[in-house]
Amino acid sequence: MRIHLGTDHAGLDFSRHLFEHLTAAGHEVIDHGPSSYDPIDDYPSFCINAALGVVRDQQAGVEALGIVFGGSGNGEQIAANKVTGARAALVWSESTALLARQHNDANLIAIGARQHTVDEAVAFIDTFINEPFSLEERHVRRIAQLAEYEATGAIAGIYVGADPDPAAPAGASATGDSAADAG
Repeated sequence: MRIHLGTDHAGLDFSRHLFEHLTAAGHEVIDHGPSSYDPIDDYPSFCINAALGVVRDQQAGVEALGIVFGGSGNGEQIAANKVTGARAALVWSESTALLARQHNDANLIAIGARQHTVDEAVAFIDTFINEPFSLEERHVRRIAQLAEYEATGAIAGIYVGADPDPAAPAGASATGDSAADAG
C-alpha cells in the first residue's frame, strides 16, 4: 500500500520514525514534508499535499492512505479535509482508528504528536491501515451523502441548510434516523 505522510515541526520526529516503520512493513511511503526542522513552519501545505496524494492515488486505482501529524492533530485534520475526496479522521485511540475505517472509510488520519507516544501512534496507524471499510449499507449511504454535498452543496431528498427544515415537525431530524442509528 502507498502511505502519504504530512506534518509540521511538531510531528517531524514521529514522521521520521513512521517512515521507517511503514517502509519496513512493506509499504511505499511518500513524505510530503517537511524535510527539516523549522519551529515556525506551517502545516497546511504539508497536510493538503498528503491528502491530494491519497485522493489522486485512490482515483487512479492505487491502494493508498494518509497520515498527518501536528501538535494536536486538529489543524492537520482540518487542512486534509479541505481536499475534495479526503475523509480525514482525528484519531486518539485504537478504537477511533478502527471506527474511522469501519464506519467512515477514512482515507487519512490525523494524530497529535504532542498527545501520544510514538508507540501509541504506531498502534493507531497499524490498526487504521489493517482495518477494511465495513461496506455496511448505512455507512455507504452516509459517505455518499457527504460526497454529494461536497460536490453539489446539496443532498438529494434531504433538507440541508443553516436554518431548521421548515417542513419538519418540531424535534424531528431531517433524515428521520432514530437516535439508535446515530453510529
